[in-house]
Amino acid sequence: MTPTRLELIGNEVALVWNDGTEQYISMEQLRAASPSAENTGERDLLGKKIGGTDQKHFPGVTVKDWRMVGGYAIQFDFSDGHNTGLYTFDYLRALNGV
Repeated sequence: MTPTRLELIGNEVALVWNDGTEQYISMEQLRAASPSAENTGERDLLGKKIGGTDQKHFPGVTVKDWRMVGGYAIQFDFSDGHNTGLYTFDYLRALNGV
């Protein structure tokens, strides 16, 4: 599945997928779900988690901009300065069960 349209509407990101499905994700939820190493941390060779954050709520954070990455992901620029997460299309669709 690939998105054919993306719009920022109020506090939500609206996506239309190539199968016609519409999806709405709150910007705060999108920020909390960032798959970036800054958010989730990284694992060393022994599997020990390094970095990341336990923060799960980002009240008032909005999406300021976005860009397609290759043919597989979207990168969002958030109002708190975060912009390192690459949201694959499969990951986005799974966020709220679409």
